[in-house]
Amino acid sequence: MANVHVLDHPLIQHKLAILRSKNTSVKEFRELIGEISGLMCYEATRNLPTKEVEVATPVAVAKCRRLAGKKLAIIPILRAGLGMVDAMVELIPSAKIGHIGLYRDPETHLPVEYYCKLPEDIENRQVFVVDPMLATGGSAVAAIDFLKQHGCKNITMMNIIGCPEGVAAVQKAHPDVELYLAACDEKLNEHAYIVPGLGDAGDRIFGTK
Repeated sequence: MANVHVLDHPLIQHKLAILRSKNTSVKEFRELIGEISGLMCYEATRNLPTKEVEVATPVAVAKCRRLAGKKLAIIPILRAGLGMVDAMVELIPSAKIGHIGLYRDPETHLPVEYYCKLPEDIENRQVFVVDPMLATGGSAVAAIDFLKQHGCKNITMMNIIGCPEGVAAVQKAHPDVELYLAACDEKLNEHAYIVPGLGDAGDRIFGTK
């Protein structure tokens, strides 16, 4: 699939297996979400542009590479996306963070926006939208729609678990967006939950169920 990257790194897959277990505690689940997000961030930023610089070491001058191009922004979709942010900020400490609040209507399964706060210069940044689950794709599409309305042109989507329905929805609405997943599962069930998935990521991160 064009622009869709399913990451099969052994460390990611090992941690994902533990994450999925119904017996994994809230503490361990939260930690694993961060660890997987950090590993995924490493892969999703592989093609960031760099420029050559000279650095004076204690011995001589070294020719090195530093990040060039647009500055970065991390935009979690509330609330579960918050669980992915800290590990990414550890790798990209200069990134600005915005928030988009969406919830899924229990009857229609469509996204409803309730909050949005973005960096003032969001249109000049390379944006990483993060949410652990890509189910129907409605929230992802709505968040990307909103970012594009604010002038964003360079957007990457990061989800830990997706499914064919969600991937197809994002690709159809936003074929220019790069999509990174740790796994693409079988399908959605009648309640629009990913199968086999891992349940409700937000409830498991925050211990609310």
